[in-house]
Amino acid sequence: MDVISLSYPLQLKNEKPTVMALGYFDGVHIGHQKVIQTAKNTAFEKGLLTSVMTFNPHPKEVLRKPSETMMYITPLEKKIEVIEKLGVDQLFVVHFDEGFSKLTPQQFVDDFLIDMNVKHVVAGFDYSYGHLGKGNMETLPFHARGVFEQTTVNKVELQEHKISSTLIRNKIANGEVGEIVELLGRYYEVEGIVVHGDKRGRTIGFPTANIRLSNRYIIPKLGVYAVTLIVNGQTYEGVCNIGYRPTFKEQEAVPSIEVYLFDFDDDIYDQNITLSFHHFLRSEKKFSSKEELVQQINVDKASTEMFFQENKAK
Repeated sequence: MDVISLSYPLQLKNEKPTVMALGYFDGVHIGHQKVIQTAKNTAFEKGLLTSVMTFNPHPKEVLRKPSETMMYITPLEKKIEVIEKLGVDQLFVVHFDEGFSKLTPQQFVDDFLIDMNVKHVVAGFDYSYGHLGKGNMETLPFHARGVFEQTTVNKVELQEHKISSTLIRNKIANGEVGEIVELLGRYYEVEGIVVHGDKRGRTIGFPTANIRLSNRYIIPKLGVYAVTLIVNGQTYEGVCNIGYRPTFKEQEAVPSIEVYLFDFDDDIYDQNITLSFHHFLRSEKKFSSKEELVQQINVDKASTEMFFQENKAK
């Protein structure tokens, strides 16, 4: 997949005719996947390339004053990775700034669709474009002026709820990670690097990998989770604690992410990892002694092993 950066005013023209899927696509959830798959099917029928156009950073970071620091389901690098797996030919990443935000709907269509050799547009029913989002899928035929066709993808629902990035964000924030797999089509995962911690876990028989996230991922709510961790191409099961380690410390500036991996004793400091959240076990709590903490960790380990055993049997 070719990844092409764009900015306003547009300097690049797309030479090959294409079908373009439009959206922000944070999470690339199954609703987004339906939009992209529809574009792929249309491109196949017409003998054209399949393209996706997304935007970076999030518009809220630019338009809100003071600017809002956004946390993401899929930061740009992760979004690129997920979209590439869907079999897209081209991904256009448009730099979203104040100049771009002030384009009229007609200017956006002229510059970023017609001039980009787009022959068919696919987007969700709630997609909007142009200054203040005044353009939408109902106005698009007028702005297209017959140059390209369009397909509008209706909302995708699960249990009568619209699948959306907002819904997934809320579930991550609430620790409902087990429900997210139905919305994303995969488990929620973050990427990071293993860093040195205070190594206190070793003293109680449970050495942990301390994770520093590589980007602005949404962090699930404080608590203990059944997880898998990929490092050096291998996948391991384990227990993850997200929190402030109240048994040992009174205050920390940001929550730590620590993972105890089962049957694992390799040195993985400074290694890149992918951490997937499968199941919420319990909330974080302060223990009165190390012995009580060790007892609880053993319970968490047993619960996690049972969870993975039961889910592998399904």
